[in-house]
Amino acid sequence: MPPDATRMTGGCHCGTVRFEVTLSDGLNTARRCTCSYCRMRGAVAVSAALGGITFLAGEASLSCYSFNTGTAKHFFCSRCGIYTHHQRRSNPHQYGINAACLDGISPFDFERVVVYDGVNHPRDQGEGAPAKVAGVLRFFPE
Repeated sequence: MPPDATRMTGGCHCGTVRFEVTLSDGLNTARRCTCSYCRMRGAVAVSAALGGITFLAGEASLSCYSFNTGTAKHFFCSRCGIYTHHQRRSNPHQYGINAACLDGISPFDFERVVVYDGVNHPRDQGEGAPAKVAGVLRFFPE
């Protein structure tokens, strides 16, 4: 797994949605979140600037889900249901890209993934409040 890779391609499970993305800091921004939606989704996300994603196919097949404050926008393929990316609430100028949708990458490639406290989101704590780490997920292959 190339942790410093910045330009990658990816897509959904059925192949309807295909994209190219420039990651902000390669795969080094891998993270999860404890908010109600992320907890159920269970994906590892990496960061990209809003202008950092180009759709090669299927952009019209994306559906969007937003809840609570409406700031975060979660996109998924309307055909196979796979979450591809979201506009982040903690930084609305960035996308979180589903690492499992990147070609050649699996969430099990990450030995250690930081988990942020999305239940007590920094935006709910006041202007400039830092994100809090809730824990770390580790994967130990047998």
